[in-house]
Amino acid sequence: MFLGIDLGTSSVKSVLMDTDQCIIGSHSASLSVSRPHDGWSEQNPADWVRAMEDTLDALKDSHAEELAAVRGIGLSGHMHGATLIDDKDQVIRPCMLWNDVRSHEQARRLDTPQFRDIGGNILFPGFTAPKVAWVAENEPANFARIAKVLLPKDYARLWLTGEHVAEMSDAAGTGWLNVGARCWSDPLLQATGLSQAQMPRLVEGCDVSGHLRQALANRFGMRGKVVVAGGAGDNAASACGMGTVAAGDAFLSLGTSGVLFAANDAYQPNAESAVHAFCHALPDTWHQMGVILAATDALNWLAQATQSTPQALSEPLDAHGAEPTDVIFLPYLGGERTPINDADARGVLMGLKHSTDAREMTRAVMQGVAFAFKDCQLALQSAGTSLSRAAAIGGGARSDYWLRIIANTLDIALDVPADGDFGASLGAARLGMIAAENADPLSICTPPAIDHTIEPDGSSASFLAEYERYKATYAALAPLMHQPARQ
Repeated sequence: MFLGIDLGTSSVKSVLMDTDQCIIGSHSASLSVSRPHDGWSEQNPADWVRAMEDTLDALKDSHAEELAAVRGIGLSGHMHGATLIDDKDQVIRPCMLWNDVRSHEQARRLDTPQFRDIGGNILFPGFTAPKVAWVAENEPANFARIAKVLLPKDYARLWLTGEHVAEMSDAAGTGWLNVGARCWSDPLLQATGLSQAQMPRLVEGCDVSGHLRQALANRFGMRGKVVVAGGAGDNAASACGMGTVAAGDAFLSLGTSGVLFAANDAYQPNAESAVHAFCHALPDTWHQMGVILAATDALNWLAQATQSTPQALSEPLDAHGAEPTDVIFLPYLGGERTPINDADARGVLMGLKHSTDAREMTRAVMQGVAFAFKDCQLALQSAGTSLSRAAAIGGGARSDYWLRIIANTLDIALDVPADGDFGASLGAARLGMIAAENADPLSICTPPAIDHTIEPDGSSASFLAEYERYKATYAALAPLMHQPARQ
């Protein structure tokens, strides 16, 4: 048996997987986020430990025999979080999460050609390095105590193994990694007053990072020596779960946020387009990622505004062909990442008429999200990656109508997997299996069965005409979005 532990922002999920890669048991425990000030987002790492204990206790209650047979554990977690540890492995302050933007000024100052050249990415406020720079400037006593900086899942590893270890995919999102060389960068660390002594040891995601502490093995009834794999950041772990690990493989995640993820066999950065260029969880593999901040979240907003539900808005459309609408929607409800990197951008509905109803606005929202994915596709192309097809995952992928809009806008085929759990927890369990069995990663990280495929229907040109209006709308309104609001 193999165990995958996914430390998400809102919950911890632990799954038991057998040697046939079937999930035989799963439990989740919820987490909350503290927002003491505007733009702050924090969690107490002790809550991660409590949630992991809860899920493992539940698995022991429901699957004691299977849990006893675990030979490998893999970890996944939300990226970028700054977990600061002192020389006694005690947490110094609450972890600043990926969506904490208090360090925007530090990010602006550190986003230099040196950081982009070595790190391969724009240094976003969400990355780890600017957060630690904020601590140095605003909490100098806390900064002086830092013995190690750990990412969230790597704090979970510290609890499991007693080891300070990170892996490449997650480390790439700190801002301190030489992403091409897959090692910590002395110049980037020095720019934030740190050294390699304060960084965890680096391994690949499928390597053994340590072994489960005997006290925990005894508590949860695990017999034998249990290895803990390097694991992966959440998107790379999801890619392992989806089998998106070889050059040319891609997935489109239509979740709360949106991700267009492509695996690469070479390092292909293009920071200027706000494409994320990170290490993958497997050796000698990288990935590129375009990120939009509101995907299904945009439909959630419309449902709330119209006192409806996303399902009630979207289901009546599934029986209809996908045609463009001239109502333009900018899905920038809380800023945007790829390609505009504009935290001040805001949502817009443009072209409303007397006849515009909830159905038309639903089509506009879905189309606007598709156009944001088109931005990501073009950004990936500018970084040397062209896609002919992608797997479609996430809650929004249950709407064939939405997928038809996206397929026509991107002019690619979208493969919809058969029902199953292909998320980060499965990817983590797969990495645990590879580490424990010394298995070939490509033989383990295989794609799921495909239920059906959405093909472009020849209407791409008509969607692209509206896409040009979409881009022009943002260009025209961006100066107004950047003006300070009147009090």
